[in-house]
Amino acid sequence: MSSAGAVDRLTDLGFAAGWSVVRGMPEWAADRAFRIAADVAYRRRGPAVVQLARNLRRVLGPRATPETLAPTVRDGMRSYARYWRETFRLPAMDLDAVAASVAATTFGGEHIARAQREGRGIVLTVPHAGNWDIAALWVTRNFGPLTTVVERLKPETLYDKFVAYRESLGMEILPLTGGVPPAQILRERLTAGGIIALVGDRDLSANGIPVSFFGEPARFPAGPAMLAALTDSYLCPTDLSFRAGGWVQHIHPPLSLAGVRLAEQVRSGAQQIADTFERGIAAHPADWHMLQPFWPADFPPGHPGAAPVRLPVRAGSAADPGGPAAVRAAR
Repeated sequence: MSSAGAVDRLTDLGFAAGWSVVRGMPEWAADRAFRIAADVAYRRRGPAVVQLARNLRRVLGPRATPETLAPTVRDGMRSYARYWRETFRLPAMDLDAVAASVAATTFGGEHIARAQREGRGIVLTVPHAGNWDIAALWVTRNFGPLTTVVERLKPETLYDKFVAYRESLGMEILPLTGGVPPAQILRERLTAGGIIALVGDRDLSANGIPVSFFGEPARFPAGPAMLAALTDSYLCPTDLSFRAGGWVQHIHPPLSLAGVRLAEQVRSGAQQIADTFERGIAAHPADWHMLQPFWPADFPPGHPGAAPVRLPVRAGSAADPGGPAAVRAAR
């Protein structure tokens, strides 16, 4: 077996052990074990923890002092560990009880119900925050199937495990690569009045949509806004966060996509998503699980994500020919 094959096999065995061992542990024991692991990782200050600190420093902004940033990063690692603990334990949990618990702290479910009454599709776009799988469980238990896209993990056996796990929660899983282009199927689902959910806060290519995010240029994926525009579907950014012993999700009202051309609508949607995510993440910074480079300044030279981001001029800005500067000059 090659060294790469050995690593894949060990990775597969590790996740298999997580699903078999952690799900059988008492809740208190699993919580303690994952919290200890998170605290150890935090104290070691590895690359992922350092990157999380860089990202959260931007989120905190003027509040980012050594006294505030350190505990936020520590809590961020604990939140990330909680996500994995719940991932390993969820198949053995009472899913009806979990869905009922989520229902008590879900806001905005009426937007999904309205879309279904009108026979329209709905795009729920979420950041890397909270527990995406539990949010999807609540959707499928209350409104029916949900379609999403996932990257192909390595090894393939691990990818198959994740697909089976999420399908058991009521999701339809489309591979990002290696199959029928997912955009085609997603458009079909939306046209038929279906529900799709997409992560919408990170694009690693140089082709993402330029947005302003926490006061700094970044790139968001075009997919959520483009699919909504092409199918006349609702586009609802959704905040996800944890609370003690439970979860909170806020499904925001459908966005209004400005502009006539598709490119204008996509840019408008991406920035509105960024603005909505910004508010939600600022309210629960520790639950944003962004342990990778996000802003171009943090990518190494030559990486597609390091390409400079050119933001479009916003109406009413000083650089806008029809904005305040023009008004002042005309006086």
